[in-house]
Amino acid sequence: MGQGKGMVLLVTDSNPQSQLFIDYIHDQLDCPVTAVAPHDGMGEIKQERAVLLLDADHVDDDTMQAWQAKVVDYDNIAMAAFNLRDEDHSADVLATLHLQGVFYRSDDLMLICKGISKLLEGDLWMSRTLMTRLIDFYRRQQRNAYRPVCGLTHRELEIIGLLGSGASNSEIADRLFVSEHTVKSHLYNIFRKIKVHNRIQAMNWARQNLVAIPPHVGRHHQHN
Repeated sequence: MGQGKGMVLLVTDSNPQSQLFIDYIHDQLDCPVTAVAPHDGMGEIKQERAVLLLDADHVDDDTMQAWQAKVVDYDNIAMAAFNLRDEDHSADVLATLHLQGVFYRSDDLMLICKGISKLLEGDLWMSRTLMTRLIDFYRRQQRNAYRPVCGLTHRELEIIGLLGSGASNSEIADRLFVSEHTVKSHLYNIFRKIKVHNRIQAMNWARQNLVAIPPHVGRHHQHN
């Protein structure tokens, strides 16, 4: 199973168990394996191909997003996550992360090494059922991209799109040249239409159902 054509960058907490994991991957794949703490820097990737392996037990969602931002411009780095609970957990993670590989807590070490080997070769590593769910998710996003969803008006789509990006009411008001009172009124109507009760639920809905903010956001609007 030896590769000799890439490296593995393991993002996890340092402990005896992770060191055993590192040693096993190194022995099986005959490639460099480097461990870094979740909040450390990536360092320089000199190999032709690399796998960035995120430990879901020790790397939270925000930190995973930060690592994705670090590697987004690197075509030679495949990002994967391991220690995911099950397929539902994986589907949730894949809604916000562009992973090429998925490994579950129940996967044995030999299977993980086989998956890493495939990732180093440029292939994907995830189950067919998970890939089907992922394709369906992106199809729904495409269908909802620039047309009304759940009866939302274009202005409401603009507002929930900004809400999904983490903007506050005042930031949304400034961006769209409307008052905060107008934003709050729109949010009340949005929450009712999409059947959510708070901002967090609305943000999650936006991230799962809107592929992009409608095109007029960010342009100058007249005051409502």
